[in-house]
Amino acid sequence: MEQGTDRHVVVTAALRRDGRVLLAHRSPGREFYPDAWDLPGGHVEPGEAPRAALARELAEELGVVAEVVGEPVARLVADDLVMDVWVVDTWRGEVVNRQPHEHDALAWCDAADVSARGLAHADLGGVLRGLLPG
Repeated sequence: MEQGTDRHVVVTAALRRDGRVLLAHRSPGREFYPDAWDLPGGHVEPGEAPRAALARELAEELGVVAEVVGEPVARLVADDLVMDVWVVDTWRGEVVNRQPHEHDALAWCDAADVSARGLAHADLGGVLRGLLPG
């Protein structure tokens, strides 16, 4: 939770490859933002640094060892969450869906694909289009 609020603190990664970004489809049974496309990531645990949380989440969800550098490129806020977005261009391992109960599909999307998806946060599309060519 964000200090002084009821918002969950979430870290996410815009993994980029060949002019596309990886999106994960949240399973319809999820409590929060079901049946929507989102970036991979997750909650920051108490006492955990955000970069460490993101690296952990990407290993758990996608089976990759990501190089999380710099600062978030965006912070998206909703009633119940604060979501920081990092750009991740370097990782080891092949991306696979290791958490099918959380995400029922993964997709590499260009800017047009991003615009056509139902995204979990209204401002996410603009952020992602700004990170992609075209």
